[in-house]
Amino acid sequence: MSGVWVFNKNGVMRLQQRLRRKILVHLPTNEVVSSYGALERILKGLGWERYYNEDNVDHLLQFHKRTSIDLISLPRDFSKFNSIHMYDIVVKNPNVFHVRDM
Repeated sequence: MSGVWVFNKNGVMRLQQRLRRKILVHLPTNEVVSSYGALERILKGLGWERYYNEDNVDHLLQFHKRTSIDLISLPRDFSKFNSIHMYDIVVKNPNVFHVRDM
């Protein structure tokens, strides 16, 4: 845990944590994934396909592989794409992606 110790107006010292933003990196190209367009291009190259289902919720983007039972579910809004989604992609694509602190 990192941060800076600060005094509040009552003179009490507390740790103010620095929130580190995470980024998803495609290791073979060292490309930072900064949009769903870039992510979809990389995933398609790895054999992932967009998953369309009549039960699909409108707020999700989903990808699947025909050779696997894995499913990647992401929020449709890229601003809600967070480290949990990034680590899901890393686990399902070992040695291809990495999550780093920005």
